Amino acid sequence: MNHVRILEIKQSVFANNDAQAQALRQELRERGVYLVNLMSSPGSGKTTTLTRLLEALSGKLRIGVMEADIDSDVDAQTMAAAGAKAIQLHTGGMCHLDASMTRQGLEGLGTEDVELVVLENVGNLVCPAEFDTGAAKNIMILSVPEGHDKPLKYPLMFQVCDAVIINKIDVLPWFDFDLEKCAEYVHMRNPNAKIFPISAKTGEGVEALAQWLLSEVTAWRQ
Repeated sequence: MNHVRILEIKQSVFANNDAQAQALRQELRERGVYLVNLMSSPGSGKTTTLTRLLEALSGKLRIGVMEADIDSDVDAQTMAAAGAKAIQLHTGGMCHLDASMTRQGLEGLGTEDVELVVLENVGNLVCPAEFDTGAAKNIMILSVPEGHDKPLKYPLMFQVCDAVIINKIDVLPWFDFDLEKCAEYVHMRNPNAKIFPISAKTGEGVEALAQWLLSEVTAWRQ
């Protein structure tokens, strides 16, 4: 049997992305722009949560939003209608954004008149967690209908996130979801992760999330 050469490229690909991400992070700090990478599975309520955050942070921060999807501009239109500077990023079938793609998005959005930029990443719990986008903070949303065991099934996503938003707590009575167990599993993966139970539909818990984010942005910009 003929022997073929096997080239392991994964490490070098990630190393190159990590270097680009670190450079982007430093550039954004120098410009006073705070970038948040928001991740979740489809249907968790990312866009609705962002809409609520825009309301809570109105007049306190100038906010830009980059909406990443395989197609359509529905979410970017929603963000623009909510008062954010918004741009739609089409990934051409890619299931994540990396640092280079994030830089392209920021250049398209324009950062000269924003203090906080939220990147709404492509919806899934695997690929986006693998790529450093250059964000100052990674945040993910886990919705109640998805189940409290997701930190056990998707460890990397919870390991890389600084904060976990547990959304749709208004439907807790109808689902077998244990908030305490979920928090325990999250902290198994990341002991320092902040946890914010909210309902983007009713607004419950959103103010605490907004105040934390505002304090993070303020401290980072000083």
